[in-house]
Amino acid sequence: MTREIKYFEALREAQAQCLESDRDVVVMGLGVPGPTGVFGTTKNLVDDYGPDRVFDMPSSENAMTGMLLGASGNGMRPIMVHMRVDFAVLSMEPLVNQAAKWHYMYGGKMRAPLTVRMIIGQGWGQGPQHSQALQAWFAHIPGLKVIMPTTAHDAKGMLIAAVRDDAPVISIEHRWLYGVSGAVPEEMYETPIGKARIMRPGKDVTIVAASYASLLALRAAEMLADAGIDAEVLDLRTITPLDRQSIVESVRKTGRLVVADTGTAEFGISAEIVCAAVEGASESLKTAPRRVGLPSVPTPTSPALSEHFYPRAINIAEAAAATLGAKIQFTEPETGKWHDVPDPSFTGPY
Repeated sequence: MTREIKYFEALREAQAQCLESDRDVVVMGLGVPGPTGVFGTTKNLVDDYGPDRVFDMPSSENAMTGMLLGASGNGMRPIMVHMRVDFAVLSMEPLVNQAAKWHYMYGGKMRAPLTVRMIIGQGWGQGPQHSQALQAWFAHIPGLKVIMPTTAHDAKGMLIAAVRDDAPVISIEHRWLYGVSGAVPEEMYETPIGKARIMRPGKDVTIVAASYASLLALRAAEMLADAGIDAEVLDLRTITPLDRQSIVESVRKTGRLVVADTGTAEFGISAEIVCAAVEGASESLKTAPRRVGLPSVPTPTSPALSEHFYPRAINIAEAAAATLGAKIQFTEPETGKWHDVPDPSFTGPY
């Protein structure tokens, strides 16, 4: 049975069903068994599955990640939760030097089925140390899989797939998606890792995005449609392994490409997507691809600076129109809020 639930509820349900179906699954992280349950995504799991399987941890990210990595090497399938990707930076050694390499170092005899949830996103002036989007870091490491689900359906299905995967999987979640609702089946299911999907078909220009940027891309496509431009929106869902075939097929159809990312544009994921299009569909490109992402400066805290830092749907629409040589004056609804505060579609739980 399928019903409408929110993104954070889908994540919680995925973890509950994994705990229920497999005794080797445990969930750990700062605040996991707390009253708010990491934005509601782990709320009350400790009541149903006990403190031996759902537990808090000290502020010692490196050591605790190493402990769960060791548990994964002994047959368990742990889920670790970092309330900010910024905190996960403290655990790079076990993730990058150990987890990513075990399968290859030991000829396939060792595995590290560890799932690490990391939360990204802007919000409320949380500034340079609590708002980063570091997906490109982890995508650069051979041996790690990186997923960035956009919808509630994919949030549940991809997290279940990650827990069942024998490789270490980094799940990056944008906190502005937590309040977005969508159709989600009640039963357990998997959304395949490594397969993108077309969120909106079109013929004039391809917009490739992931996570919250995919929702911005859909809004941009609506603006473009009003101007007579038919944009196709491709939601990557997985950063690595990258679905290069879907990117190439879409670019061959439209001949134009815009990439939207929640991370920094320079040396980021957008460059890899542009590269995939040039390598696989250069003969189809009618104009140079364009990128929309963050400028290469630390995240600002002040409202005045954030207005010029975060790209919006209108910026994606302008970039897409530019690939067609169109000069269009787009407008977007005035929300009366600064750009570091969610629009009315965001309803919590933070």
